[in-house]
Amino acid sequence: MRGWIILAIIAGGIYYFATETDKLDKPINDIKSMFNKADRKLDSMTGTKIIRVDKHIPQIKTEIYDRLSTIEIRELDGVFTSNEAISEFKNQYCHSSARHPVFTKDNLQFICDKI
Repeated sequence: MRGWIILAIIAGGIYYFATETDKLDKPINDIKSMFNKADRKLDSMTGTKIIRVDKHIPQIKTEIYDRLSTIEIRELDGVFTSNEAISEFKNQYCHSSARHPVFTKDNLQFICDKI
């Protein structure tokens, strides 16, 4: 029983330092950079890269373009430049309280549903 209490106190302390302070930010970033460095080294050693080809993006673009205005189409062309740009757009604007300066609320929801 005493071991469980000690384990709970340790877990609570780690949780506190990870969420409420910035004392664990540097060690966490160091570990992330170590994993990224190892991943890059492995990629360079094997000489291959996994590239995901998304074939349904052009089809989605035509479905979305039929609904948008000219200004919104120009803005969406900036979003569909790469897979990273699409995922960044999804993270930034595809949640319930998101607003976009160009897209209407209905069109933004439609775009988020399609991508």
